Amino acid sequence: MVASADGSPAAAAHPPHAVARLRSSSLANSSTRPRLDRGEPRKPRCLNCRLAPSHCMCSLRPVVPTRAGICLLMAEFEALKPSNTGWLVADVVPETFAFSWSRLQVAPGLLALLADPQWQPWVVFPGEFAEPGRVHESLELAQPMSPARRPLFVLLDGTWSEARKMFRKSPYLAGLPVLSLNPGQLSRYRLRRSIHEHHFCTSEVAALCLAMAGDEHAAQTLEAYLDVFSHRYLRARQSVPADPQDEAHQRLSALAHCA
Repeated sequence: MVASADGSPAAAAHPPHAVARLRSSSLANSSTRPRLDRGEPRKPRCLNCRLAPSHCMCSLRPVVPTRAGICLLMAEFEALKPSNTGWLVADVVPETFAFSWSRLQVAPGLLALLADPQWQPWVVFPGEFAEPGRVHESLELAQPMSPARRPLFVLLDGTWSEARKMFRKSPYLAGLPVLSLNPGQLSRYRLRRSIHEHHFCTSEVAALCLAMAGDEHAAQTLEAYLDVFSHRYLRARQSVPADPQDEAHQRLSALAHCA
């Protein structure tokens, strides 16, 4: 059991999800990982939520079944960063898959997933960087798609420069339709700096995709979960106690009770 921030016992531990497994593999197999990998952090962190034990949010983790799936293609050290929000996606969405990106090697599991007939993969990326014929702003394909195929959103998880490199240098993505999002809102993500306010963190992109696929409750839950994580992450950095009664916590609790 893991203690939550208010000292109450957390829910029974979930089995490691795809991003947790990728993190463990990266720590075990990479001889070049940087010091910022947090494998041995200067401050203790909960192994499950990556927050300081005093701000642990394991007891708040929601799991929401979805029709859509999420495939995270992660830059080399992205899974090691405590501020990574792909981890939050894997917390909430059971059918989240995660693979480490390399220009020279492709995980066989990734190719098998993209070829699986139960899924219709979509690469989520700004349409201005793709051939116009590949770009869509909704889940309606130019050719009819079997309703039995479930949407699988491929998210390129890394810095903006890393994501562009993944998009350009991944031949196995070249034949897939590109979903270009136009959310009409600014990112609320506060844990890393971005020079572009219209760039969204991975968790925000996943929530937008889930909403487009009709998984509205999961989308709202993921949005609230990100806000709670951001609140606790920043409060821990400032050595200020978390406020479990703030708006984000109350919204997440309400969504959990209406599931």
